Amino acid sequence: MLNNLKTTLLLAAMTGLFLFVGYSWRGEQGIVFAFVLAVVMNFASYFFSDKLALAMSGAQPVSREEAGRLYSIVERLAAKANIPVPKIYFIPTDSPNAFATGRNPNHASVAVTRGILELCDDEEIEGVLAHELGHVRNRDILTSAVVATLAGAITMIARMVYYAELFGFGGYGGGGNSNNRRGGALSALAMLIVAPLAALMIQLWISRTREFEADHTGAEITGNPYGLARALEKIDRGAKRLPMNVSPSMAHMFICQPLSAGQFLSSWFSTHPPIRERIERLIGRDFV
Repeated sequence: MLNNLKTTLLLAAMTGLFLFVGYSWRGEQGIVFAFVLAVVMNFASYFFSDKLALAMSGAQPVSREEAGRLYSIVERLAAKANIPVPKIYFIPTDSPNAFATGRNPNHASVAVTRGILELCDDEEIEGVLAHELGHVRNRDILTSAVVATLAGAITMIARMVYYAELFGFGGYGGGGNSNNRRGGALSALAMLIVAPLAALMIQLWISRTREFEADHTGAEITGNPYGLARALEKIDRGAKRLPMNVSPSMAHMFICQPLSAGQFLSSWFSTHPPIRERIERLIGRDFV
């Protein structure tokens, strides 16, 4: 129920954002255009955000013949979690990571990288996949996917407004004197800088608590928190050594921060709780 409320609020926020920008840009005419765009974006966020996330990550569907190890683990864990078996995807990158997406347990997918399969043993992979199925069972996968869409939309709007003001198409009907255009361009430039930070704040609000919850749920499903704890430590080290080439707007979806500190200001604004804290909550202590 709480995650459904979060999703509704996020979709409402995206609608409000589009309407505000539309009115600021073109008055009543802009509101009509923005409303139509918001409806399209909300529809796409609900029904297609998971497909967008899978495409943006480079995930590819994988068959049982190609990934019997994965299918065996996922099917066993899904039965324990009492949820339908999600679709399974493979991401061809050496950076170790994984994520789940979908609008509900009946339309869920899990994706794992080549790197995580090579780095982790079966017990650790089981812990990771149980964590991802925890997201599915907790019904926060839709919220996560919508956040990715919203973060991308905020950045897209900021760029549109910036270029519109820069070339004199902003304001009610565009034009205006050079001072107005210069002031509008400066405001748009400020928005171009602030908007991605606003998107990041939304990701922070959603992501940190849900990672702790999914860790706890995953440990409950397997009955073995140590497998997940060891996997988190390995993935964290591996992801820092080999960051993924993914959009920052979907960084919060992965089990560990997939981007480097330089890419995502992760030393200040990580979308994930500290790995040490997650491990301590799982097993009561940090690894030595």
